[in-house]
Amino acid sequence: MSIPRRAVLAAVAAAIAAPAVRAQSAWPGKTLRIIVPYPPGGSSDIIARSISQPLSDALKQSVIVENRAGANGNLGADLVAKSAPDGYTMLLCDTGALAISPSVYTKLAFDPSKDLRGATMLAYSPHLLVVHPSVPANNLKELVALSKQKDLNFAVTATGSAPHLAGVALERASGARWQYVPYKGGVQAVLDTVSGQTQVLMNGMLATLPHVQSGKLKVLGVSKRTRMPLIGDVPTIAEQGVPGYESGTWQGMLVPRGTPDAIVQKLNAELIRAIRSPDVRARLAGQGAEVVTMTSAEQDRFFDTERVRWAQVVAQAQIKLD
Repeated sequence: MSIPRRAVLAAVAAAIAAPAVRAQSAWPGKTLRIIVPYPPGGSSDIIARSISQPLSDALKQSVIVENRAGANGNLGADLVAKSAPDGYTMLLCDTGALAISPSVYTKLAFDPSKDLRGATMLAYSPHLLVVHPSVPANNLKELVALSKQKDLNFAVTATGSAPHLAGVALERASGARWQYVPYKGGVQAVLDTVSGQTQVLMNGMLATLPHVQSGKLKVLGVSKRTRMPLIGDVPTIAEQGVPGYESGTWQGMLVPRGTPDAIVQKLNAELIRAIRSPDVRARLAGQGAEVVTMTSAEQDRFFDTERVRWAQVVAQAQIKLD
């Protein structure tokens, strides 16, 4: 008796799918890597190292953090985008490489929307507008006036980074004038402002707050919609004459496009569990970072919206890099 063609095709499909199903059910079977595309000590690095051990405990596999800095996060992001879509290589990144780089770089080696997919958003921390203590300004109005009287160097973590674009948006909206000094990471930008080599800085609160608390930097404003008790009675930038102004550093975990849904869902659940654990949440909150989680689809939609938003700022500022 002949076997129906439909049954033959179903059997073949099942045979092909079986190895993939077994591989997913066995995941994870080896060490996982979190690629942070920035130097050690920045916001993304702090979050990666905060969740690596809880994630390792949950998955019963080692989770290592690797810093692959370069090109405003694009080198590390490209590495993950071109990695095998098996759930073993993840990218912990912020809006710079994911939402701003597509508009800034004319020859980007990867397409964030096509080559990467979200696992979950992890955290948000607003930008702090800070100055060296020697700068004779105690609020945004005084800083704007001072910037028109003398040269001020504005440190940026990298050309085309989220803090850079936040500074550009603030400059245009407030009428300030300053000279941008680009660095290859947030840590050096912060340290040079602490030393007085640069005078003004806009940077993620998570990496900047310790220097404010130690008195090495003076905070003039926060880029959140509401004030933050953690930094006392510091006004928002919006309420200092720039209505609607809001910016910040969003950290999300991503994997290569093509990673199986089952693995993405597992990562989503365990990453959320790790970032929401009481000790991690409390540690981040104490440094100004708010835990924000999403589904994979929600995260992808979020970054799609951010790309449109920042493309307008990039076009107005005429920032283009090869």
